[in-house]
Amino acid sequence: MASSTSASDVLVIGSGAIGAAIAYYCTRRGLSVTVVDSGAVGSGTSSQCEGNLLVSDKEHGPELDLANYSLKLWQGELSEHSHLWEFENKGGIIVASQDSSMASLQRALRVQREHGIRVEEIDVAELKRYEPNVTDEAVGAAFYPDDSQVMPMLVTAHLMRMAAEAGARIWPYTEVTGFLRGGENVLGVTTTRGSFWADAVINAAGPWGGQVARLAGVNVPVEPRRGYVLVTEPMEPKVFRKVYAAEYIDNVGSSDGGLQSSPVVEGTPAGSILIGSSRERVGFDTTFNPQAVQQIAANAVKLFPFLAETRILRHYFGFRPYVPDHVPVIGPDPRAPGLWHACGHEGAGIGLSVGTGKIIAQAVAGEQTDLPLEDFTPARFDELSEASA
Repeated sequence: MASSTSASDVLVIGSGAIGAAIAYYCTRRGLSVTVVDSGAVGSGTSSQCEGNLLVSDKEHGPELDLANYSLKLWQGELSEHSHLWEFENKGGIIVASQDSSMASLQRALRVQREHGIRVEEIDVAELKRYEPNVTDEAVGAAFYPDDSQVMPMLVTAHLMRMAAEAGARIWPYTEVTGFLRGGENVLGVTTTRGSFWADAVINAAGPWGGQVARLAGVNVPVEPRRGYVLVTEPMEPKVFRKVYAAEYIDNVGSSDGGLQSSPVVEGTPAGSILIGSSRERVGFDTTFNPQAVQQIAANAVKLFPFLAETRILRHYFGFRPYVPDHVPVIGPDPRAPGLWHACGHEGAGIGLSVGTGKIIAQAVAGEQTDLPLEDFTPARFDELSEASA
């Protein structure tokens, strides 16, 4: 049981990939770190996703800048650890099956290139050289050589292990029940295992981030968005990169609460094929939705017709932390000094985790951040509320 005198420089709420990255980068700066989580380490969204490190599905704005920055960390200073989390630089391909979607894709390419993203427009013949089994209905495509993949649970486990080896204290099964305050200032948290004091409390609770923010009396409108993944039987390699339809980008950027589905297909080293994707805002409802699984399967067959004869071994779903403007919430909260946020990354959290972790650690340590935190400020939600009043 933690005593009321337990204190650290940084307390992280949430032990998923983002919480682990924050702990890792903070301990590298000599900060004392405590991590609390209501469940086991990495047992939330990080255990229910594919581990995408994508720049291809980001069209513009601060999220694309964060994706590009994070990619440089994965490929650069973290590359010595790549084997620990099964880093695969397989590349990604976006396929357009209509002239209209190809025109939309070309517009996205122009913006992405302005942000330093490497991408090559390819014709149907070259697409077939990359992916011989893809649909014959394709009219064009784009190839992203930097799109990559990791095993998300290994990322979470090893970043947390390295943080612990540097002195971080990890408290699983420790639910936050409230905040310790000194006037408006946040000084720590109360939990089911006692009180923890800290100079900076960081909300990295993923889809539960909105609930944690409400405990502190501030509005951060993060809510869960459920998504399914199908897993096929193992087979000889037939899908060689991450391949998805151009419509996927629109779904990622949509605020529609209803069921949306567009095909995302990729092979794995074990031979199974992972098939997504779906998005629906249903709260934390765990009831099986057969319509979502059926739509995913039907869309995947349109992209790769051979899948019609392939057996699905299992499916799973996870809750992604959605925010209405599709920009992660990162940085100090001026409405509750001492409280920070690092949540709202939706389906991009694994890829963006290390970039988020590093800029948060830089800011907490008083350093100049590599990306401006103003673009991700939590205070923007109250500003939006006032503007619409």
